[in-house]
Amino acid sequence: MQLQFDSQFFMSIVFLGFAGLLCYLYTSFVEKPKRLRSKLMKQGINGPPPTILVGNILELKKARSDTSKPSSSSKIPSSHNCAALLLPLFDKWRNEYGQVFMFSLGTTQILCVNQPDIVREVTVCTSLDLGKPAYQLKQLGPLVGQGILTSNGTKWVRQRKIIAPELYMEKVKGIMNIISESAVSVVNLWSNRIEAEGGAADIKVDECMRNFSGNVISKACFGSNYAKSEEIFLKLTALQERLSWKNLFRRIPGTCYLPTKTNREIWRLEKEVKEMILQVVKERKETSFEKDLLQMVLENAMGSNLSKEAIGSFIVDNCKNIYLAGYETTAVTATWCLMLLASNPDWQDRVRAEVTEICRGGIPDFSMLGKMKQLGMVINEALRLYPPVTVMSREALEDMKFGELDAPKGLNIWVMVVSLHTNPDIWGDDAYKFKPERFANGTTGCCKLPHVYMPFGVGPRVCLGQNLAIVELKMIIALILSKFTFSLSPRYVHSPTLRLLIEPEHGVNILVKKL
Repeated sequence: MQLQFDSQFFMSIVFLGFAGLLCYLYTSFVEKPKRLRSKLMKQGINGPPPTILVGNILELKKARSDTSKPSSSSKIPSSHNCAALLLPLFDKWRNEYGQVFMFSLGTTQILCVNQPDIVREVTVCTSLDLGKPAYQLKQLGPLVGQGILTSNGTKWVRQRKIIAPELYMEKVKGIMNIISESAVSVVNLWSNRIEAEGGAADIKVDECMRNFSGNVISKACFGSNYAKSEEIFLKLTALQERLSWKNLFRRIPGTCYLPTKTNREIWRLEKEVKEMILQVVKERKETSFEKDLLQMVLENAMGSNLSKEAIGSFIVDNCKNIYLAGYETTAVTATWCLMLLASNPDWQDRVRAEVTEICRGGIPDFSMLGKMKQLGMVINEALRLYPPVTVMSREALEDMKFGELDAPKGLNIWVMVVSLHTNPDIWGDDAYKFKPERFANGTTGCCKLPHVYMPFGVGPRVCLGQNLAIVELKMIIALILSKFTFSLSPRYVHSPTLRLLIEPEHGVNILVKKL
């Protein structure tokens, strides 16, 4: 009798547990997304109907596969409408539902914002109630870090300790010799190839730019340990590829935890990167003091009141972010700059004349780079047409208000940077054209609404590494222009693709000759 009672009691507990689990899953995956969408619909905001669990992922996946074919257009692109090329479905939804619409990535509800007034409100917001999206921390955490959770009264907010920008800028000035030496090595390599190939060389610049920026970041960040950083960067590059837009199905709830082949590779790479960075840190602590970016990260970490585990996460996260901002972003932007200059010889001549006048045959220093206005205009225009960050994403950790928009807790907000950068209503009828002169008065006078120009983010959350990236870009492009003339190679096919950054799918080949 007692055994029968115990059995019935156990089955009741199992049944209640199963029922509770079902209720939790229903609330999380069905009721909560529906409630968020309902609150937006009451404000007149609509979007494509989602599928349970999957959301609009299948539509996005199909649209991506339709745009993954190589371009058959002219070798020299006359238009640079990346938004329409890479994100055509978003253009379709915007035309159908308006400048502010919603869609779903799995069960994550996203508000897509293209309305400049709301964009301003979101980008200048300093409240900790607007934080890194939970889905992004889950999906991209292996690459960009998980951040640090800190208690704030009765709630938890995602917060990352940030190194003071002025300290970072001082470090940039202190590594000018590393930047110039790395740029000179590229110039020497190209000179040798041109001589070996009879006066002209067809060079694929992508790898050269990655070697340049990788060499700078390796030596600037890891000092005497720079040789080990090459392997770290290779693993981070592999990790970036596996976390790119092409793996949209990882956005379906729970799939990032399944032991699939891709997930196992991500977990392995993340673990190896963490172990390697912490090993470099351990060796650094056992050796002498060095004036590099790693030392700055260590000092900021040790000066905090974080736990030992949190300090380790902080160091690893910052090293990952230095990689993404200072290495990959710089390399890709430099590649696009060279493509644009190769296809616009008039601007190539203008910038070369400026560089020649300022440098007079020498290697530019920090102050010289600051005087290169024409080069700065070209870089700004390249960042407008091919921005490193295509989407700026945030999550409302509490109910928030942006102008007339009520953003309920749990809502994700996407600012479509790539669309805003080429909106004809903001930039004019020539929005898809390469026209660096629009930045003649700096970024504040570039268009009707300059706050929508945000290649490195904007406001209080601007990218820490932008100053280093700009200095690197100016140095490598200035030296190349001072030594060579170049045009697009017949092998070049204009086919931008979206991974984590907008990259040339088949690379950029240019024909290079000595001046």
